[in-house]
Amino acid sequence: MSEKITFKGNPLTLAGRKLKINSPAPEFRAAGLDLQEVKLADFSNKIKVISSFPSLDTPVCDLQVKEFNKRAAGLGQDVVVIGISKDLPFAQKRFCSLNEIKNEIVVSDYKTGSFGINYGLLIQELNLLARSVLIIDKNNILRYFQLVPELTSPPDYALAIQALQEVIKNPLNPFSQELPNHCQPCQTGTLALPKEKIDKLIAKYHGWELVEDKKLVKEFKFKDFIGAKYFLDLLAIIAEEQGHHPNFTLIYNKLKITLTTHASGGLTENDFVMAKIIDELSI
Repeated sequence: MSEKITFKGNPLTLAGRKLKINSPAPEFRAAGLDLQEVKLADFSNKIKVISSFPSLDTPVCDLQVKEFNKRAAGLGQDVVVIGISKDLPFAQKRFCSLNEIKNEIVVSDYKTGSFGINYGLLIQELNLLARSVLIIDKNNILRYFQLVPELTSPPDYALAIQALQEVIKNPLNPFSQELPNHCQPCQTGTLALPKEKIDKLIAKYHGWELVEDKKLVKEFKFKDFIGAKYFLDLLAIIAEEQGHHPNFTLIYNKLKITLTTHASGGLTENDFVMAKIIDELSI
């Protein structure tokens, strides 16, 4: 999938995690029309069609919500359609009421940008979401990702529906990988990884330094303080949702990150999962 988009021909920068088809879809937290938290986990055992867009106050976004609301009516009980933007829930609620949006769940990413960050759809220059259509199956595996290259253009609805029909025919897609892409809840007494496993894993992580066999350390350098602080803010949201507790040291345009699992007294798979997420983060 392309990670470059434009607005009226002018290039824009997407920030956040890099996703891969047939990989686990990250959790995210958004706000519903009633301001209550909405999570991906709320739709377990459902095929999720997620439609993201910049703002309801534009004709293309207006049409996008109405189009998916219309199509959602005939998709059946196993499919849920979710529209998401950074519009305030008050504006979304008014729009849904005026336009009788009853088949699509509309939520807001205004609080922390959790969805935009975790799905690599946060437009850095505008602090809005890129236009996209995602399909996540019942196992929460990302099966389809359409990123619209020009922000003022609509998505290809026919292509998205065609992909959805394929997922409906095959709603479960098992996968396997050496490490999960999310941290597991830490429990006191969890054993740290043995030295031989650590050495094997760290060989795959460029730029990370092993300190005292208990910590992973890496320093990132940016053009200025604003760039470093922006990267830190993205990481803070991801770390909070992952339940991880990295140590961040910010010195002007440099950000030093230290990973360890305190409850285990050393490194666990969680630290390598977090390191992988950090390395794949783009700004």
